[in-house]
Amino acid sequence: MTFQTGAGNDLRPETDRLPRRAWGGWTWRRMLALAVLAGGALLVAQSPPPPALEPTNHSKEKSAAELRQRFDQAVVMLHAKEYDHAAAALQRVLQLAPRMPEAHVNMGFAMLGLQRGGEAVVAFERAIDLQSTQANAYYGLAMALELQGDLPAALGAMRSYLHLSSKDERFHAKARAALWEWEQRLGRHGPATTPPPAPSPR
Repeated sequence: MTFQTGAGNDLRPETDRLPRRAWGGWTWRRMLALAVLAGGALLVAQSPPPPALEPTNHSKEKSAAELRQRFDQAVVMLHAKEYDHAAAALQRVLQLAPRMPEAHVNMGFAMLGLQRGGEAVVAFERAIDLQSTQANAYYGLAMALELQGDLPAALGAMRSYLHLSSKDERFHAKARAALWEWEQRLGRHGPATTPPPAPSPR
């Protein structure tokens, strides 16, 4: 399953905030837009706030520029399902800004894509430690816990996502469907229980 958000708890794409950085004649804005169109909606975090960097002004500006470039690279790679490359870019992001919750969220989704559930759990939990209202971190944590086979904990994380995210958010239907499926697998629904409607494609 693949996912998308804006900064914080806004789960809509925010590609207009991304800087224009050339890459072989293409800008990062155009690459990201194409990735969204090709890969569908992803629940990865975009457009983080400016990092709290402390060096001299010149060094600070250079580090902030590299941070944004690496972060944007990772978003493009996540949309393209190039999870190894996304993880490599995010490792550099986290060296520059280790307390950026959006970077930990995206690292979690990269680890999910690589089927490394334990590392995904660690990344999502770190994001939640840094920002307890980071809704998409709970969504990712639920998926990682399912991958680990811990359905009771996955249910709790997904309920937290539903509580924190906006009611009209398009991933609500997917989240409710996941809750029903996991409860069914845990024997909490009778055989005649009707599942929730399938989420409509966007």
